[in-house]
Formats: sequence, C-alpha cells, structure tokens
Amino acid sequence: MSIKFRPQFKGFIAVAALTLLGLSGCTGGIAARTMGWQEEVLLHDGQTAIAERHYQLGGYSTPASTDRTALSQTITFKVPGLKHRIVWETDFRDSVPEPNSLNLLLFDVVNGIPYIATYPAGCIAYNKWQRPNPPYVLFKHAQSRWQRISMAEFPAELTKTNVIVGRPATELLKSYYTVEGVDARNYYLEPQYKRILREALSDSELCPDWGAQRYRSPVPPLPIN
Repeated sequence: MSIKFRPQFKGFIAVAALTLLGLSGCTGGIAARTMGWQEEVLLHDGQTAIAERHYQLGGYSTPASTDRTALSQTITFKVPGLKHRIVWETDFRDSVPEPNSLNLLLFDVVNGIPYIATYPAGCIAYNKWQRPNPPYVLFKHAQSRWQRISMAEFPAELTKTNVIVGRPATELLKSYYTVEGVDARNYYLEPQYKRILREALSDSELCPDWGAQRYRSPVPPLPIN
C-alpha cells in the first residue's frame, strides 16, 4: 500500500510517499532498462539515513553511447527516528510539459521536517524552472506534500551535498555506497554542486537565457558591398 503526496507548485511531478521499496544493485530485466543502488546519507546532526535509488532508463542517445538515457528517478529515504520512508520522484523527459528534470544534491531533516536541494539537469530544465540563481530548486515536506521554498526558508545548517549527484556509469556501479564512497563520487563536482551556495552566480556561470532578445531576434542579412 502506498500513500502519495503531490506538490501544488505548477503541477510538478515530484512525490513524497509512505511506501516500502527495496532496491539494490543494478537490475536488468529483459532489456536492462532499470538500475539501482543503496547509499548512506550523512545528515547534518551526524546521523546516517539510507537512500534506495532507482532509475527507469530509455534508449541510447547516440550509437556510441554506453549508458542509456534516464527517463525517471525514484529515491526512497529511510531516516533514523521516522517510522515511515520518504520518497522523491522526478521525470527527465523533456516531452513532459510541467517543470521537471531535477537532480538531487542534498537530503536532510531539521526539526522533523525533510528538506531537499536539487538543481535543474541541463539548460532546457534550467529555463523551464525560470532560471533560479543560486541555481537550486529547494523543497520541504510539510502538510503531507512537497512544497517549493525560497533560499531564505532553507535551513542555514544544510550546506554540504550528501548524496551521489547524478548516476554512476553502468560498468562502475556498486550495489552499496558508504558515506566515504558518496564523497569520492562527488570529488570532481563544480563548487556550486558540492555545497549549497547562497550567493548568486555570474551570468557566465549559468545557462544561456534562450528567452532573451538576442536569442529571439532574427539574424540580420549580410551587407551587400
């Protein structure tokens, strides 16, 4: 039995749920269309939660690709002191009209309230999410649903990325990652993905604004000499 809570922010498809979900390792099925693993999540108070992560996969983006594209992701968190599990879901298909395509950076619990920090996965998603700067989309779980919140509402003590960002390559995937393993996976991330920054980035560090006039104006004809 599963009880799902849907957020009210522009019909976003993220879901918090009370459910039982056991996933570990990489599962193949007939066409190897799923992958999953477990990882330890170090919370700000020193406790460790367990995340069970599961991807639904599509086809290969190019003939040379070795990994399938991600269609959706479900992450289930088992938190010390909470009787139920918390589930976060997101969809990566650009054909879905609602804002979607979020990668998780951080999960934590402050005063019994779960919080997550995410970032848009790519420039299409970044523009769909109305170009947040700092480049994060933040949520808290309250009143039985995930709700988007501002940076001012995000607890100041939540600063460090504590989950694997993205997904490991299939040939490198492990069934279980310790806290140290999570940190090792994230070692080469850019600074804005290793920590939650609270100051805006420069325009050069952000995706292009495809709604800006310079991207919408027709190219002027070449002058005739």
